[in-house]
Amino acid sequence: MSRGSLDDLSAFATVARTRSFTRAATELGLSNSMLSYTIKRLEKRLGMALLQRTSRSVAPTEAGEKLLLTLEPALDAIDETLSELDHDRDRVSGTLRITATRQAYEAVVRPMLGEFCATHPEATVEVIIDYGFRDIVSDRFDAGIRLGEKLQQDMIALRVGPELRMAVVASPDYLAQHPVPAVPQDLQAHRCINYRMVTANSIYSWEFEKDGRQLEVGLSGPLTFNEPDLMLQAAIDGLGVAYVLENEAAQHVDCGHLVRMLDDWTAPFPGFFLYYPSRHQVSPVFAAFLALLRARRGRSFAR
Repeated sequence: MSRGSLDDLSAFATVARTRSFTRAATELGLSNSMLSYTIKRLEKRLGMALLQRTSRSVAPTEAGEKLLLTLEPALDAIDETLSELDHDRDRVSGTLRITATRQAYEAVVRPMLGEFCATHPEATVEVIIDYGFRDIVSDRFDAGIRLGEKLQQDMIALRVGPELRMAVVASPDYLAQHPVPAVPQDLQAHRCINYRMVTANSIYSWEFEKDGRQLEVGLSGPLTFNEPDLMLQAAIDGLGVAYVLENEAAQHVDCGHLVRMLDDWTAPFPGFFLYYPSRHQVSPVFAAFLALLRARRGRSFAR
């Protein structure tokens, strides 16, 4: 039988329940003639009569009664499931999965978690800290959060943070034994703390810009990490020069644990963006997360 037969079967069940073509037609929103045609079409397809018709009444045949034993519970189950789906359509529940760097989590996700969880108590949030790009479709993430300059072209991107700057920092003890660099090339003579990009399996080249001049400097040093927090701590411990986000180093610079250098060579760059596939149908829980992000973005900075 074709999939369109479900409507025919539902029409038959309604006539059998109401014992009247007129009442069934009213309930189904059909004309009597269309309902009669529908039942005849179903009986012709099955090759047997399902209803006994008289001038005063309508009743299922033996074959009709046998069909109803299976049909009525099935239709009830379908109706119940459709009702649940309709109820769940606007309810924010389920799991939201996000991949983010630790900096992105601290800057974007963590400040809004309390409000989101309080507003949507049936939702759960799963955050996977990762520094390489993930295939968010195959890995079943709703979205990722990364720096805007690194995003893939086929993604929808929503800006969720202000512009950022990098900072070249070292401890006073380290600088007591090494000259302060005047230009990025001077870093070649320093013990630089490097960052390994796990996905690309390469060491990140430090990027600088001044008066429209851009430089990428590949540097060597005794330490390499894939976690920026460890790079920052190593610099505080006097083990070398680190290249980290300005906002993460700021408190340590302010209290004198670190000294900032080459400030005029670190230009602002696009900050964090939430990204997700352009052809991906968003779930209610992700839609709610997006709405809150947009609201917070509107309160904190301009587009």
